[in-house]
Amino acid sequence: MRIFSGIRPTGNIHLGNYLGAVKQWIALQEKHECIFCIVDLHAITTPYSREEMQKNILDAATIYLAAGVDPEKAIIFVQSEIKEHTELAWLLGTITPMGELQRMTQFKEKAKKHPEYVNAGLLNYPILMASDIMLYKADAVPVGKDQEQHVELTRTIAKKFNQKFGKTFPEPEVVLPETGAKIMSLTNPKKKMSKSDDARSCIFLFDTPEDIQKKIMSAETDSGKDVIYNVTKKPGISNLLTIYSLVTGNPIKEIEKEYKGKGYGEFKKGLAKAVIEYLEPFRRKQKELTTRDVYVKEILNQGKMRAQTIAQATMQEVREEMGLT
Repeated sequence: MRIFSGIRPTGNIHLGNYLGAVKQWIALQEKHECIFCIVDLHAITTPYSREEMQKNILDAATIYLAAGVDPEKAIIFVQSEIKEHTELAWLLGTITPMGELQRMTQFKEKAKKHPEYVNAGLLNYPILMASDIMLYKADAVPVGKDQEQHVELTRTIAKKFNQKFGKTFPEPEVVLPETGAKIMSLTNPKKKMSKSDDARSCIFLFDTPEDIQKKIMSAETDSGKDVIYNVTKKPGISNLLTIYSLVTGNPIKEIEKEYKGKGYGEFKKGLAKAVIEYLEPFRRKQKELTTRDVYVKEILNQGKMRAQTIAQATMQEVREEMGLT
């Protein structure tokens, strides 16, 4: 099975990104053919710094590697270096209904968040994502819950292409983690954890132990003192319990039993200790990789050549199917 997924080069990633998507990649690369892409073309659909872009791309590659992606087992490359991504996106745009794009939840959310930056690229973002996936004929896409709608649209586009031009693309499946597909904000547990919000709302993968301790101890909880999982009545403590369970591997019921009668303070101290220990290997690996830029760039270059071979073969087939060659 071939797997495809991507990450935007927008700086550090948070625990929600890791637990919702990146953690899956590490397991999937052991059994399947994996292609992981730094999607810089997606990043420019929202406000960004052109001066910081190349640094952010290198940082994103470092994040992949520090998180456990193995370049011997997976292809890692930069999206804009493979011109076939945009070529296929244009061709797919000719068979994608406008209504499908306008109903995308992420388009509405980002347009609302950046009203001064609503552009055609933002509207067509899901077509480019479909192109990313279809270019490598991926069978499955590990994503966070917020990207599920985009993969569903990719299935629709693949099916439409196959019906119109002949069987060419698989209809990719979404791969979601069993739990933790959506980690919520520490300051507002009714909202998804997002790095574009207040820094206190996120635990970043490379945060210092002091920052992690401070963020968790000040995380919003609920009325009462009982550590009980109930998303409706206790969204704050339920979110923290989910995180605790995911970083320790202990079932939520066991954690509830461990902290019965101890109150939120003791629970948060235990959670902070668990998260700090869980993230320590990532901090250590990232520190090492930041001094090895040449090594990281070579991995990206090797990944580019491997990805290009697949992309060129797919586009030759697509052009023939569409009567363009």
